[in-house]
Amino acid sequence: MAQQESATPEAARMIRDIGDIHFGTIALIILGTWLAVVLVKRTLPWIAERGPNRLRLWLLGAVPIFRLVATALAVAWIIPLVFKVTVENFLVIAGAVGVAVGFAFKDYISSLIAGLVAQFETPWRAGDWVKVGSDYGEVRSVGMRAITLRTLHDDIITVPNLKLWDSNIANANDGERTLMCVVDFYLAPHFDAQRMRAALRDVALTSAWLCYDKPIIVFVEQTEVGTHIELRCYPFEMRDQGHFISDLTVRGKEAIRALGATEVAAPAAAG
Repeated sequence: MAQQESATPEAARMIRDIGDIHFGTIALIILGTWLAVVLVKRTLPWIAERGPNRLRLWLLGAVPIFRLVATALAVAWIIPLVFKVTVENFLVIAGAVGVAVGFAFKDYISSLIAGLVAQFETPWRAGDWVKVGSDYGEVRSVGMRAITLRTLHDDIITVPNLKLWDSNIANANDGERTLMCVVDFYLAPHFDAQRMRAALRDVALTSAWLCYDKPIIVFVEQTEVGTHIELRCYPFEMRDQGHFISDLTVRGKEAIRALGATEVAAPAAAG
């Protein structure tokens, strides 16, 4: 009981007198930080959507970094206005807050820590196309607690940063301006493989969505159900990958029929 009574005055001495705390200044700092973050969060993506693809990735990636820096500066600015900052006081406050918050918001804190780690390890960036579990889409925003994905079906999915600890993350472009698309065909084995490879390569070369700076690969593999052909190439714009794959699939089937080849059912595992 005596220890609790002595601890209370000790804790009270860490906080400045009410008259010495400039609540107006604190409110202005919080409001200014919030306005700056909102302005950057809206302005940079707007500019990114209208700029070159490589600049777009850089601008989208700058949003979470600015938010993190702005928040840290605001907290560092406010703490001395409320507390009498000394090394001893800082350690006491940090320990007490850490224990209380850690128990109350364990999962939330884990997501925040994972978000902080992601800022440095960069398993994903705004503008990347990633697959987390069964969810695949473009990273639209990177927050301290979660990221949001826009799928090819135009759905918005929120993925907690906590997934960073326990899920495999497939990043299709990893900061690059394009990504590889793969179209699969399964054919009965009796056809001219050389002519088929050349025909499918021409299909890719004549696509309106092709990125000509990247290679076109036609991979051929014999399987139990037939000959597996993969047409691997890159779209000029990542967001057009759905149109690109559809174009390659439709015209690839036409090229296969034109050469007299027959498609067979793909194995279930390939889907």
